[in-house]
Amino acid sequence: MDRHSANESVPEQAAEKLRPYRLAYFVSHPIQYQAPMLRCLAQSPDFDLSVFYFSDFSLRTYKDSGFGVDVAWDIPLLDGYKSEFLPEIPFLRRKSEVPRQQLCYGIYSRLRAGRFDAVWIHGYHTANALHVMIAARLLGIPVLLRTDSWLADRPRTGMRRLLKQAFFTALKQLVRATLSSGTLNDEYWQHYFGKDFPRFLLPYSVDNDFFEQRAAAAAPQQAALRKELGLEPERPVILFASKLQKRKHCMALVEAFLQMREDVQPQPYLLIIGDGEERAAIEARIAEAGDAGRKNIFMLGFRNQSELPRYFDLCRVFVLPARHEPWGLIVNEVMNAGRAVIVTDEVGAAPDLVENSVNGFVVPVRDVKALAKALRDVLSNPETAVKMGAKSLERIRHWGFAENVTGMKAALDWLRSGHRSVTP
Repeated sequence: MDRHSANESVPEQAAEKLRPYRLAYFVSHPIQYQAPMLRCLAQSPDFDLSVFYFSDFSLRTYKDSGFGVDVAWDIPLLDGYKSEFLPEIPFLRRKSEVPRQQLCYGIYSRLRAGRFDAVWIHGYHTANALHVMIAARLLGIPVLLRTDSWLADRPRTGMRRLLKQAFFTALKQLVRATLSSGTLNDEYWQHYFGKDFPRFLLPYSVDNDFFEQRAAAAAPQQAALRKELGLEPERPVILFASKLQKRKHCMALVEAFLQMREDVQPQPYLLIIGDGEERAAIEARIAEAGDAGRKNIFMLGFRNQSELPRYFDLCRVFVLPARHEPWGLIVNEVMNAGRAVIVTDEVGAAPDLVENSVNGFVVPVRDVKALAKALRDVLSNPETAVKMGAKSLERIRHWGFAENVTGMKAALDWLRSGHRSVTP
């Protein structure tokens, strides 16, 4: 169904090409990482952005299943862009606040009234997401699909892979193009939709300016923070900041630290920010290690978004030893502080953001010896960490919201052109 009349005059057609793209974005709930990106897109003269949420639970204090604590984000989640919370079907409403368990209505009517040029949807695995894509198809509105999945981000049985391939064969009919978040996600779409399916890069990014400026502002207070935490001057700091889930493998970092700490002078500290199911086990391991653990490893608990840059500035190297990590946006954040980073080969950000011996290291997941060696290599010479940190900052400055704007405009230009161009 063509939503624009074939009898439009030439001047009207020219004006249509000059106006901002009317873009509808559908996503589960306000997300702390996405809010700054949405503000950036809304401020661009190229887009007339409308955001539709399926749930508002993240605006309230809620129990985060990963952190295991009550969370209330301390950054604005709705400022700077148009948004609306879709109404839930009352008799199907569930007690759970998990967004994928809520069912909404009014999607078709909002799409029809908005006369949108495209629908952008984050995720495909919920009833609401499928509802959006089917409604857009009925209205003739092209769908741009984005996720952060990659082929090895979680274990899948052979039967599950077959079922997923069948599902994607049907899903492909509802999607006009995908928005790849990075290299591994691009390979994911090529695998399920085919190498010729249209794809555009929309880098998985954070508010680079916010984190770079906050880390720089924290630098003059670094000595005060060390005193507050009881850390001796000059001793380097290794930082972990994430949910304390089993798949994050913080315990592997603790073991690697205990193996290598005496090999570096002055000896480093390990700071662990976060909370979750593994906290008790990690605390027990620290106690078991005696003074080597208690006097050198500090559990700092959950820290909110605006607090993190002061710890990024404090550390010399950041480590994310996770497995099945779709991306790992905390890596983006700490790179804005100009710090070396060590990640595993199961962190989705690794191919795009971390280069061995340049700005850090990529080590095999669960390989404690390799992780210990990477820590030694970064910390044995203070100049090494400084040079790697500078390379991190240089890299992340080209992986941000400006690239999001460029990628989204490229996708919408391609749609407006009638698909005459070849997709990258």
